[in-house]
Amino acid sequence: EPVVVGKATIEVVHEYVYLGQTIRLGRSNFDKEAARRIQLGWAAFGKLRHIFSSAIPQSLKTKVFNQCVLPVMTYGAETWTLTVGLVHRFKVAQRAMERAMLGVSLMDRIRNEVFRQRTKVTDIAVKICKLKWQWAGHICRRTDNRWGRRVLEWRPRTGKRSVGRPPARWTDDLRRVAGSGWMRKAEDRVLWRSLGEAYVQQWMIIG
Repeated sequence: EPVVVGKATIEVVHEYVYLGQTIRLGRSNFDKEAARRIQLGWAAFGKLRHIFSSAIPQSLKTKVFNQCVLPVMTYGAETWTLTVGLVHRFKVAQRAMERAMLGVSLMDRIRNEVFRQRTKVTDIAVKICKLKWQWAGHICRRTDNRWGRRVLEWRPRTGKRSVGRPPARWTDDLRRVAGSGWMRKAEDRVLWRSLGEAYVQQWMIIG
């Protein structure tokens, strides 16, 4: 039911596309955006399929993929709450694109490591993790008192917790690598950069 604020009527919706991302509340708030990003990635890939299926050197195809398809799929990744399932979906989509680029199918039973050696494209898990890690460090080092850091430090009132496993939080995977004091560590650029290698590694092993 619409909400009236002053003379303006505001429509109540369950999801909304804002700044290129689907904003949706709830446990599956990132599922819709992940599906949308993958769909947009395939659209970008389709527009360039004539390049990927051409006889130009693979090194040029790799550059086109990394610069034209990967950014579409990972747009806004720094704001995502990463889970194993989410990262797996993107890796599956990327491998399908790599097979299409090489003209092979699942029936050919070529191992992932083999066609990755041939395509040499950037692993999408690495791209996503680097974006999030760099953004987390950037937010923690800001000194202009913007809302970004205040949101990270905000502790909402806790009422009765819903039944079941609590939903993953944006900071969960950061804490696994940097600990509960990750915000203080992020202020040290050198330390944060070194911890970032371990952070990326934990997501690369996902199939």
